Amino acid sequence: MQSVRRRLSLILIACTIAAVILSAVFVNITMNNTFNKYMVDVQNQRNVRIVQYFEQIYKNEGKWTNSSGTEQMHEAYMSDYCLTLLDANKDVVWGMNPSDIRNTTTTHMMMGAGAGKGVYTSKTFEIKVEGKIVGYALIGQYYAVLLSEQDINFKTSINKGIAISAFIAILIVVAVSLNISKQFSLPIKTVSDISVELSKGNYESRPNIKSKIIELSNLIGSINMLGEKLMHQEQLRKRLVSDISHEIRTPLNVLQNNLEAMIDGILPITGDRLINLNEEVIRFGKLLNNLNSLNQFEEQEVPLNITTVFLDDLVTDVCSDYITIAKAKNININISTEPNKYMIIGDEDKLKQVFINLLSNAIKFNKENGSIWVKLQELDNKIMVEIKDNGIGIKKEDLPYIFERLYRGDRSRQLTSGNGIGLTIVKKILDLHGASIDVLSEESKGATFTLNFMKKVE
Repeated sequence: MQSVRRRLSLILIACTIAAVILSAVFVNITMNNTFNKYMVDVQNQRNVRIVQYFEQIYKNEGKWTNSSGTEQMHEAYMSDYCLTLLDANKDVVWGMNPSDIRNTTTTHMMMGAGAGKGVYTSKTFEIKVEGKIVGYALIGQYYAVLLSEQDINFKTSINKGIAISAFIAILIVVAVSLNISKQFSLPIKTVSDISVELSKGNYESRPNIKSKIIELSNLIGSINMLGEKLMHQEQLRKRLVSDISHEIRTPLNVLQNNLEAMIDGILPITGDRLINLNEEVIRFGKLLNNLNSLNQFEEQEVPLNITTVFLDDLVTDVCSDYITIAKAKNININISTEPNKYMIIGDEDKLKQVFINLLSNAIKFNKENGSIWVKLQELDNKIMVEIKDNGIGIKKEDLPYIFERLYRGDRSRQLTSGNGIGLTIVKKILDLHGASIDVLSEESKGATFTLNFMKKVE
């Protein structure tokens, strides 16, 4: 197996080398073709120039002689082409022997399409004077393209330049590829190492690296968040064991101590004591029932009796049930609804449990002469229920965890009776109904719970 950095580096380097080599090959081919075309154009211009030269000779002399234009032979020998002058009847006036230039073309080569290497080819060009053919120039050579030593040196220099450029480009790309692969692989490797540590239970491990790449930055942020949540869940697990132990131990100790005192005759058996012991049994039973209900909700084993629920009637009924309890603490409950029927689909009994929990908490954690405001309103296709109080509020650091089971972070709330399961059940019931709940709170200034339900479409 290979590391991400090594694999990424190899892929980048291999792709780049292939791209550079292909580019160099294409540039070389294009350059050769262009250069060949240029040399062919030069040879064509040479042929035209030779014909024009013979035309001028004929105009000056009026006829062909054995010496007409023979000075052109020197250039032909030097340039490795064969030249023959024919008269109008195609009889040879003078000519060069092709074999004379075969062994002199040591500095020339053939490139591109054309005659095969070493095969002599020739072309015949008409010589005209005043529109009349007065002779022919026969030009032949052994290569399709004739290159001088300077031409060959030029092409060699170009090819060397391409090769050196490709080599330098490969070196630069290798360096850049290693750097790029490091930018990608280092965050991934760090996150991978941290995930291994998290799997081992080291929930305090965090990646100490940053990346300017959005996806990698999000990955680092996600692993940090995962670590925070795992550490929090571990703390909740430990706290859960402690809280359950405390919640169960307290009523059992009360029962055991009182019963032992009664059995030993230390305390007389009275109706009031039996009532108090029964209340502890009821409290213990409620805790077990709440834990069982929470387990059923988490396992999604709770059957829902789905009907049409008039939310305003349900909320008003729950508030009416708590008016007496609220008045005992001089707390005012204010209900505000619009003259509409807020219809939703759901289990009326389960939803009633939601508002009972929220309203009882609003009273329980309120203060003397406090107030509670309950407001219903329709927003688009949703129905919003807002339950607000001006009680002790919730600390900012506790807000993200108030729906966790048995979570009671605020010390002032721990002094109030409760087992930290009510809001967890509220959240589970709302999740089953596709509803949401949000909370805003400031310590000593109260809390606001906002519930959003999907409106029933008639």
